[in-house]
Amino acid sequence: MQNYDESDSVAAGFARHDEDTTDLTLVTSGQIEAHLKNANAEDRAWLTRQNFNARKGDLAWLADGSALVGWDGKDDLAALGHLPMRLPEGCYKFTHSITNLQAIGWGLGAYQFDRYKDATRTPARLVLAVENDLVEVMNKVCATLLTRDLINTPSQDMAPSHLEAEATALAERFGAQIDVTTGEELLDRECGAIHAVGRAAADQPRLIDLTWGDAKHPKITVIGKGVTFDSGGLNIKPGASMRQMKKDMGGAAIAMGLSYLIMAQNLPIRLRMLLPAAENAIAGNAFRPGDILHTHKGLTVEIDNTDAEGRLLLCDALSIACEDSPELIIDYATLTGAARVAVGTEIAAMFCKDPELAAAVSAAANVTDDPVWPLPLHDDYTYMLSSKVADLVNSATSGFAGASTAALFLKHFVNDDIPWLHFDVMAFNTRARPARPEGGEAMALRAVYQYLEQRYGDT
Repeated sequence: MQNYDESDSVAAGFARHDEDTTDLTLVTSGQIEAHLKNANAEDRAWLTRQNFNARKGDLAWLADGSALVGWDGKDDLAALGHLPMRLPEGCYKFTHSITNLQAIGWGLGAYQFDRYKDATRTPARLVLAVENDLVEVMNKVCATLLTRDLINTPSQDMAPSHLEAEATALAERFGAQIDVTTGEELLDRECGAIHAVGRAAADQPRLIDLTWGDAKHPKITVIGKGVTFDSGGLNIKPGASMRQMKKDMGGAAIAMGLSYLIMAQNLPIRLRMLLPAAENAIAGNAFRPGDILHTHKGLTVEIDNTDAEGRLLLCDALSIACEDSPELIIDYATLTGAARVAVGTEIAAMFCKDPELAAAVSAAANVTDDPVWPLPLHDDYTYMLSSKVADLVNSATSGFAGASTAALFLKHFVNDDIPWLHFDVMAFNTRARPARPEGGEAMALRAVYQYLEQRYGDT
C-alpha cells in the first residue's frame, strides 16, 4: 500500500529505476586485499592515492566514476546513513544486495529540516533493487521524517492547536476517525490534570483521540505526551534547560509517527492514538505547587513541582485508554532527566510490567537498530509518591530513581490486567551521526512497530 508521493521520495533520498546511476560497492577491511588483487592497475593506483582502507565511513572513487564504500559488516542504519549528504548530488545504485534496514538508513540520512531555511543541497538519491521492499522502506522512513519535522518545528508553529491540525491531517490521509476535547470540555470529561497543565496558555489544552482499523481486530492504544512548550510553570526552568523545550511534545510526535506507520502498512489492528496536548505556561491562572488535582481515574494528585507536568497529561490519557480494555497500551514521553542520566540521550528507557513483553520488544529493538533499555518498575519506591493530603504527589522530593518513580506514578493509572509499555525518551539527537542528524528523533518507533508486526501481522 503506497502512501507516499514523488516529493516524499526525493526528501527520503530515493530515485526511480529509469534514472541514470553511479555504481556503489560496500567493502569491508577484510575484503580490501582481495578487491585490490582483482582490480586493474588504474583502480589500484586510485585507491592507493585515496588511502582507502575500507574502514567504516571511508569512501573512494574509481577511474570509471564508481565508488567503494567502507563498511564494518554490520546490518544497521549507519552502513549507508552517511552517504546521502556525503556523495555528490545525483543517483546511485549498489552493485550487490543491501538490506531494507540499510536502505532505511540511507533514507534517514537524507533528512533535512528546511521549513525556515532553504537546504544547501539535495541529498544523493538511491535506486533500490527489486528485491528491496520500497513501499515498506519508504513508509518507515516517512514515519520517522514526520516525527522529526514535528519535533523540530518551534512552539510558535506547534502549539496544541497545530498538533491537532497535524493529527487531523493524518486521520484524513488514512480514513481514521478523530475526536478532540478542548479547554473547559476537559473538565466535563474529568480530565482535571490535562486541563490544569495547559490552562494558563493562550492556546487551550486538548485531548486528541484518533481511531482507525477494523473494530474486530486486536485493540492497541498509543499515547504520546504533547507538551508543546515547557517553561516549567511556576517552578520555572533555568534558561539553559528551557532552550530545547519545543521538543517536549516529542512523545506525541513519536506516537503520530508510529500511528502513521501502522496505518500506512495496513497492520491488522484496531488502533487508538491519544495525544494529551498542552503548553505549560505561566500566567495568573497557572497551577501551583500545593494544588490538588482531580484526575480521570478518580485519584487526587498533590502538586509538588509544576515542572513534573508530563505525567499529569499522561495520567488522564492512560485512564481513558483503559476504558475499552485494549490488548496493549504504549506511551511515549520526554518525561525525566533521570532517564537521560541512566541511559544517556541515545537510548530509550523502557518500563514494562511484563518481562516477556519487555524481552520481545528489546529483541525487536536489536533487529531494527532502535535501541531501548529496560529500567525497573520497583514497587517499593512507591512510598516516595505518598501525600498527606491526596492520593499521590506528582513528583518525589528525592531525586533518586527519578525515572522509576515517574513510571510508578503512571502505573497507578493503568489497570493491572492490561499490558503496558512506557518509554521515557530524549526524542532528540544531541550530535550528528550517520542516519541520525542533530535534532528531533523517533526513538523506539521502529522497535515497537517490529514487535507489533511480528505479533499481529498475520492476524
